[in-house]
Amino acid sequence: MPDKINTSTARQKFFVFVVLTFVTLAVFWQVNQHDFINLDDIGYTTENIHIQSGFNLESVRWSFTTRYFDLWHPLVWLSFMLDYKLYGLNAGGYHLTNLILHILSTLLLFWLFDRMTKEIWKSAFVAALFALHPLHVESVAWISERKDVLSAFFWMLTLCLYVYYTEKPVIRRYLFVIFSFVLALMSKPTVVTLPVIMILLDYWPLKRLEINKGNWLLWQSKEKIPLFILSAVLIAITLYNPHDVSFEVFPLSARISNALISFVIYLEKTFWPHNLAVFYPFSTQIPLWQITGASLLIIIISATVIIMAKRLPYLFVGWLWYLIIIFPVIGIIQITTSTPYSMADRYHYLPSIGISIMLAWGIPSLFRSEKTKQRILFPVAFFALGILVYLTGQQCSYWKNSVDLWNHALKVTKNNVTANCRLADAYADIGQYERSIETFKIVIQLIPDYIIGYNRLGIAYSNVRQYKLAIENFNEAIRMKPDYVDAYANRSIVYFTQGNIDSGCNDARKACALGECKLLELAKGQGYCR
Repeated sequence: MPDKINTSTARQKFFVFVVLTFVTLAVFWQVNQHDFINLDDIGYTTENIHIQSGFNLESVRWSFTTRYFDLWHPLVWLSFMLDYKLYGLNAGGYHLTNLILHILSTLLLFWLFDRMTKEIWKSAFVAALFALHPLHVESVAWISERKDVLSAFFWMLTLCLYVYYTEKPVIRRYLFVIFSFVLALMSKPTVVTLPVIMILLDYWPLKRLEINKGNWLLWQSKEKIPLFILSAVLIAITLYNPHDVSFEVFPLSARISNALISFVIYLEKTFWPHNLAVFYPFSTQIPLWQITGASLLIIIISATVIIMAKRLPYLFVGWLWYLIIIFPVIGIIQITTSTPYSMADRYHYLPSIGISIMLAWGIPSLFRSEKTKQRILFPVAFFALGILVYLTGQQCSYWKNSVDLWNHALKVTKNNVTANCRLADAYADIGQYERSIETFKIVIQLIPDYIIGYNRLGIAYSNVRQYKLAIENFNEAIRMKPDYVDAYANRSIVYFTQGNIDSGCNDARKACALGECKLLELAKGQGYCR
């Protein structure tokens, strides 16, 4: 009888591995036909000379030393170099790599929880939610978010190796854990929370804390010291900013308020994934009642899971998993030089596993009868996953190209200046200049003193040879910002195009005085300026 049970269990696991692979592949396969988008993909791939130079000493050195895009993630750059060698600038290949990493992370996640809990179907449910949730489309379908899927893969691998180590704690197995964790850190800084997650798993389901009840905290901290040191080093690297970019784009009070609201919205979208967008504008006008309500909800849930920790440890672990992993990306600390946003779907990628744990183990605990569980929970789970499959496929379709992506963002958000700007650029990229102009006009209407908007509207007018209107918009941008180098350079180009050499040279010199001398050098080379 035991052999038959083991065989049946092995077949069930194999079945889960196969289904997870093929369903995820089927839902996301459309990304193979998707294009690059005009949000970071240009800097990461299509116009990145380091990526396109291939594997050589200089490009590898650059990967390990650059803070391009404000982050240190050398493995991401190396993976893009490999993609370029394999696919050139065929976007489908880059998308395929993201999808493969997502599938591998899903399978490792299933193996991890099945190994720890011996609960095949609960583990399968956790993995399926991770694989098929619409909020995770951004991490998979956006080429620039290679850091998400790559770091998630090494995150899962590190935890799997850690569980393997706990089964026989020897130094050789521990070294594999450290090595995998280093690779995760080299993929994305947010994995610094992984050592804390290991301690959570020690509590449940590994129950290692029960073995060392007297000095468990000291014992756990001592075991994790190398991992905490590595995390501290990466935190220092991430926070160190040689370009002196401000960490305070918005006041601390506004960032905390936004963090509380975003935290609850992530929960809402976990259960009702609607109005998903690539960019959510940051709002400084948040009603006090929303901030108070979000705070109370977080406090109530946290207090409840703490009180029930001994009886229902999976709720405690799942909730803390969610809290701990999402905290570094909730927006209180802003280190990016790009336009601030209130939240991002990609930040739900790893934290969501905590909510899945709570659902997978919490809901069955409400039923006493095993037959009732099978009759109710299995159909409900399949129905819920079926809905997610449909929604994920639909969400994935919006990432086909930049025009579709930003048009969708504008449909589901309000006053989204960034989405309008990117859409206008996307129209210009495909030669639809009139649409580009109309979209930039919307931007100016939303923010009348938006300096960048006037500059880009000037470029749009110059594309259709309406040079007078182009110069008027460049003039307005310069009036509002007298040291705006891009506006001087762009106005110079228009003057040269019109044959107004003196004005063109004058603007080229001003641009050079502000740090951009390429245009002046080119003009001198052609004999326009002295």
